[in-house]
Amino acid sequence: MKVKKLNGKSNVLGKNVKKYRELRHLSQRELSDKIALLGVDIYHSDISLIENQKLLLKDFEIIALCKVLNISYEQLFEGTNNIFD
Repeated sequence: MKVKKLNGKSNVLGKNVKKYRELRHLSQRELSDKIALLGVDIYHSDISLIENQKLLLKDFEIIALCKVLNISYEQLFEGTNNIFD
């Protein structure tokens, strides 16, 4: 099955994931470990792929990221409403 992309990117959230991870002073491994405590397996190498917009996110991974980063969905999606302009 071919992975769907928009302008060569697999997600639009990667930049915000990185922004909020760094604001929380978390390494990619620390973020991965905290997400794992919720029962969601996102490896630290996956965090890098997400931040570089090369990995597609599942809905439950988005929820886990918001919970661990202590942000709202709106914050995670900020700046993405113009992707079709």
